[in-house]
Amino acid sequence: MSKAYPSNLTRVQYEFLSDMIPEAKPGGRKREVDMWEVLNGIFYVLVEGVRWRSLPGDFPIWQTVYTYFRNWRKDGTWLKIHDSLRQWTRIEQERHQSPSEAIIDSQSVKTTAMVHEAVGYDAGKKIKGRKRFMTVDTLGLVLRVLVTGANVPEREGGKQVLKKVKQMNQKISRLTTIWVDSGFDGMPFMQWVMDFYRWVVQVVLRPKEHKGFVLLPKRWVVERTFGWLMGCRRLVRDYELLPETSETFIYLAMIRIMVRRLA
Repeated sequence: MSKAYPSNLTRVQYEFLSDMIPEAKPGGRKREVDMWEVLNGIFYVLVEGVRWRSLPGDFPIWQTVYTYFRNWRKDGTWLKIHDSLRQWTRIEQERHQSPSEAIIDSQSVKTTAMVHEAVGYDAGKKIKGRKRFMTVDTLGLVLRVLVTGANVPEREGGKQVLKKVKQMNQKISRLTTIWVDSGFDGMPFMQWVMDFYRWVVQVVLRPKEHKGFVLLPKRWVVERTFGWLMGCRRLVRDYELLPETSETFIYLAMIRIMVRRLA
């Protein structure tokens, strides 16, 4: 048993998640590792931002913890858990499982020196690194996220992340409206969304007469979600060699938030 790290799941939270954890593969050696400790090790890396090799010794060995993280990224387990928790969180908030509105925004973050794949320069924010395109519902819960090079234009990234949202099928059956900022404005983008997905794009512009911080309708929701992610040190920068791994850590951050609300 490891120390009571702040990132740990409580036993009640683990029991809540346990039914969604895949069983050991048949025909192999019996699973001996405690899955509660494996999950705690993964969340420790997420929250504290350490390297896998720097995982404290009172967790299972780092190779085991990382293997579960990687395998469940590849087979879609993390995404299935995330989507189930999002639906339950919406129900707990007395909302329909399928949202009717979504908000898109992007966040550019710096990468480390060892990261080379999908890296670009965001001239607007003067950041060399990656860009996170986020789609959330009106509760701030993530629908889908896309990580690209920071040089990818807003409208192009918006199209790619909306394609991922559309692939959710019945989980977004009620979706009709997409709220965006001025970076996604323009008739070509709005027409593309209408033609392919039959969704209406609504642009929320910042009032020109206001200076400093302005609380904008709908857009503040996705900004709050970005703020939630910054509570995890692994997400303050992009340390991942693969953009798919960055996306998985974002889903993990939301899993941790939602399971703490539900249990």
